[in-house]
Amino acid sequence: MSNSSSITHFLLLAFADTWELQLLHFWLFLAIYLAALLGNGLIITAIASCDHRLHTPMYFFLLNLSLLDLGSISSTVPKAMANSLWDTRDISYAGCAAQVFFFFFCVTAEFCLLTIMAYDRYVAICKPLHYRTLLGSRACVHMAAAAWGSAFLNALLHTANTFSLPLCHGNAVDQFFCEVPQILKLSCSDAYHREVGLLVVSICLFCVCFVFIVVSYVQIFRAVLRIPSQQGRHKAFSTCLPHLAVVSLFVSTAIFAYLKSPSISSPSLDVVMAVLYSVVPPAVNPLIYSMRNQELKDSLWKLFEYDLLQIKKVPIIPLGLPQYLRKRQD
Repeated sequence: MSNSSSITHFLLLAFADTWELQLLHFWLFLAIYLAALLGNGLIITAIASCDHRLHTPMYFFLLNLSLLDLGSISSTVPKAMANSLWDTRDISYAGCAAQVFFFFFCVTAEFCLLTIMAYDRYVAICKPLHYRTLLGSRACVHMAAAAWGSAFLNALLHTANTFSLPLCHGNAVDQFFCEVPQILKLSCSDAYHREVGLLVVSICLFCVCFVFIVVSYVQIFRAVLRIPSQQGRHKAFSTCLPHLAVVSLFVSTAIFAYLKSPSISSPSLDVVMAVLYSVVPPAVNPLIYSMRNQELKDSLWKLFEYDLLQIKKVPIIPLGLPQYLRKRQD
């Protein structure tokens, strides 16, 4: 039996036993990670640009969501890629605690923002005359700050509670990152009940937020179906359906990963579910939002055209000519 005070590192789950398959996992994760960086980076750049059409509450919350997507995928995937590339499984005790904290923080804040975005769409479609009153700039900042602040406290609470538990079953974590349910399996028989209780409370709060999102969209779809203009209905659905798709993917996979029965648990299933709720959403969120959002696509295209124009304006000076000929040519 080992104790948590004597553990200096953890052993993460290896994706494969052969070097070739580990390289395959490395390149696959690298492609997903680069796609997430590129997609979320483009959304952040477009919203932070001078396009005033994107300076609305919906895009302000989308900017926050993209930042959190970058944070969540960066807290897990780079370490998994490094382990696959260097054929190792080690992660330090402090590194594991930091991974749990940042992942919990980003995931909690992201779900809070998804709830706020559902409220934003509800007010925009069902109460359009009160939109600027209920969702002014100050109210948006306060809601975003509340999401980030509550996520920080939740992550701090879970991290401190998890790593205060005595560990009696070694240091091998059956996951490619430090996931709380897998760390709890290493704790002593009666010591993990406190953290399990906290997880149940957190999941109940998530379910309340999910019910709020569902009720909001029921009201939204009822209001959309009453819009006489087909163009108006299309615009409303184009902004609501991507958000609903993101919520469904995130909630279904995360709840299944944390609430599945031990009888159906297996290392391969745990890895698949962890990938679906921790790696896939940050990579597909930019695609979902930009694919159905014409304003965002127009802004990105304008930025692209502006960059091309700036490149064409850069003077090209021939190399190898004397200095006085270069001045004369200028």
